[in-house]
Amino acid sequence: MIDLLVVALAFGAIFVVELPDKTFIATLVMSTKMRPLFVWIGVGLAFLVQTGVAVGVGKAASFLPEQLIHGVAALMFVIGAVILFREARSADAEESDQEEEYAAKADATAHGLKVVVTSFLVLFAAEWGDLSQLLTISLVAKYDDPVSVFIGAWGALLAVSGLAVIVGRLLLQRVRLAVLHYLGATVCVLMALLTVWEMTR
Repeated sequence: MIDLLVVALAFGAIFVVELPDKTFIATLVMSTKMRPLFVWIGVGLAFLVQTGVAVGVGKAASFLPEQLIHGVAALMFVIGAVILFREARSADAEESDQEEEYAAKADATAHGLKVVVTSFLVLFAAEWGDLSQLLTISLVAKYDDPVSVFIGAWGALLAVSGLAVIVGRLLLQRVRLAVLHYLGATVCVLMALLTVWEMTR
């Protein structure tokens, strides 16, 4: 049975953490060079596979002792917060470099299935070991609800990549990447505190 609270928690945590991520920039840049809908489909399929793998790892971890799972989950959220806080300082300066990197990988002459495959491969390579994947593993291990976490996490990744395709450039003109990093770090801190509170109940 799907737990809507877990879906919402997974969606919110992954959405905010993924928004300032390099995959947002990658999707944005590729969608300006190639057909946006096909880019989004390719990116969505890459996220589908990676979320599935993260959920599988998280389910395997859920067999560990509950206190250990909660402790590791809290630690992962703290590490996520530290990473996002540290990256925030240089995020705005590195944005143009990231755009150039992904623009070089996009094939402006590609059409149809080739756009889907190119987008899939670029995101598939960029996302392994990513913070959102690690948080997905932690959420599955913590709540032992792989289906709900999968729906929330994949939904968040589809939403973020959809935003990148549709209004990515406008969003980056209005909101600095550094601000998005700080927002993501704050969410990670809140998730860590929630996890610690659940451990001590």
